Amino acid sequence: MLEFLDVFINQSFMQNAVVIGLLASVACGIMGTYVVVRRIVFISGGIAHTVLGGMGIAYYYGHNPIHGAVVSALAAALIIGFVSVYYHEHEDTLIGALWAVGMAVGLLFIYKTPGYNVDLMSYLFGNILMVQGESIRVLAYLDALIIVSVVVFYKRFLAVCFDEEYSQLQGVGVVGTYLLLLCLIALTVVILIQVVGIILVIALLTLPAATARYYAHSLVQMMVLASILGAVFTTTGLVVSYQPNLPAGATIIVVAGIAYLLATILKGVTFRFRGPRD
Repeated sequence: MLEFLDVFINQSFMQNAVVIGLLASVACGIMGTYVVVRRIVFISGGIAHTVLGGMGIAYYYGHNPIHGAVVSALAAALIIGFVSVYYHEHEDTLIGALWAVGMAVGLLFIYKTPGYNVDLMSYLFGNILMVQGESIRVLAYLDALIIVSVVVFYKRFLAVCFDEEYSQLQGVGVVGTYLLLLCLIALTVVILIQVVGIILVIALLTLPAATARYYAHSLVQMMVLASILGAVFTTTGLVVSYQPNLPAGATIIVVAGIAYLLATILKGVTFRFRGPRD
């Protein structure tokens, strides 16, 4: 712990890692809550794995991979959203196709990129210790956009998540609201990829919110608690992984998974002793 603090105080790469972890925690706490409540984890997974295609194409043409990630994530969110609304029976097939094709396209472009850079492969598993200042600024802007959007459209998102049919009868633009929600989830995925990579992004998106759900009594409480838990998980993962030189992203997910498992057991034991009336 003392060695980690010494590195954090004196080394910018660790400071960047902690900052990106905090930014990711806010995003996953807010949007992960919607993912858990709306039960759209599979949709989020489809968006996450499609992102590699955009990143590979952007890198091939000499652009920042994050820019390609944003474009491909938003495109996947809109495509999946339209199919989910209008052709629901084909939703699973489309998500599976985007999931596989996005990964394949990304790998092909990465392979054909002149002077193949192995660092791009770190996006598969995350490399929070290598995040640069430019990426932090981009992700800070995305974080701000997510927060502002949720504040402005909070009631609409609430209505769509809990009673879509009633919302439609009340004149709420259900389709537009749902597509906006998916786009914000897509931006959150881009943020989290910097921390744990494409493979593990769904775990960080859902575990803090799923843990917070046991103790929160409202959607806002769930978002706040999930953001706090996300910050605890990412920081603890960095601390635990530093000394034994473990992959930070994977360690963060293990910490989050253990916390969720303990919270689930504790909730089950409490329910058993108190009974369903409490």
